[in-house]
Amino acid sequence: MALIADPDEDLVRRVGQGDPAAIQAMVARKLPRMLALAQRMLGDPVEAEDVAQEAMLRAWKQAPRWKPGQAKFDTWLHRVGLNLCYDRLRRRREVPTEAPPDRPDDGPSPDRGLMAADVGARVNAALAHLPDRQREAVVLCHYQELTNIEAAALMAVSVDALESLLSRGRRALRLALADIRPGAEGV
Repeated sequence: MALIADPDEDLVRRVGQGDPAAIQAMVARKLPRMLALAQRMLGDPVEAEDVAQEAMLRAWKQAPRWKPGQAKFDTWLHRVGLNLCYDRLRRRREVPTEAPPDRPDDGPSPDRGLMAADVGARVNAALAHLPDRQREAVVLCHYQELTNIEAAALMAVSVDALESLLSRGRRALRLALADIRPGAEGV
């Protein structure tokens, strides 16, 4: 098996040795991406913060035992984050209720007012309605900026399967957001 070059190898080694500057650097480098991943997967900022913090805690605990060359640390950390998100999504589905909960108003809040914020909310809502695997593929490739090869490895699917998930996810997003695209009248 070929060794995988990892740009985080030195940083992880230093974190494993308890270097406070390395720990701070890892948090600064990785926490924003974990937070963005969790926010897009869960759609809840509070849960996203919890997931991102838990992922960083696991990274810190794993660092002394990390074996470089087998996988990229960033890929492992994304898998941890995704697993934590899926755990929370499963718990959401398992909560029995007697009556359906009140649905929040999906419209923009009065203080938002800016078109960009409204578009962002619409994109996030459309993303939340995608099937889990399609949403995961779109988030990893478009928001986390992983290559198709990295995302496919992270999802444990072939590159062709990832591209199929991306294609179906993009198509669903395009349909859901057709009214906000420039020139969408004829679509």
